[in-house]
Amino acid sequence: MNVPLRKCVISKEKLYKKDLFRILRTPEGEVVVDSTMKANGRGAYLKKDKDVIMTAKKTKALDRQLEVEVKSEIYDELLKLLENENNES
Repeated sequence: MNVPLRKCVISKEKLYKKDLFRILRTPEGEVVVDSTMKANGRGAYLKKDKDVIMTAKKTKALDRQLEVEVKSEIYDELLKLLENENNES
């Protein structure tokens, strides 16, 4: 079976979807964390890693990728999701 890989916009690593967060710009221009990995809109992937998330926030890489301003709440949500996943495993 062929499992598609996606590229992290920060680390440039090709990873499985389960190892990435998908941040999405909806057709309405809203930025959300896409937990389904299938929502309609322009997506960008970030590795599930605190340093990667902080680098993305600092460099505004997602703003460029999604061509819209990404609010700091999105990064806070990503860090919270990452923490929850780490606590579960």
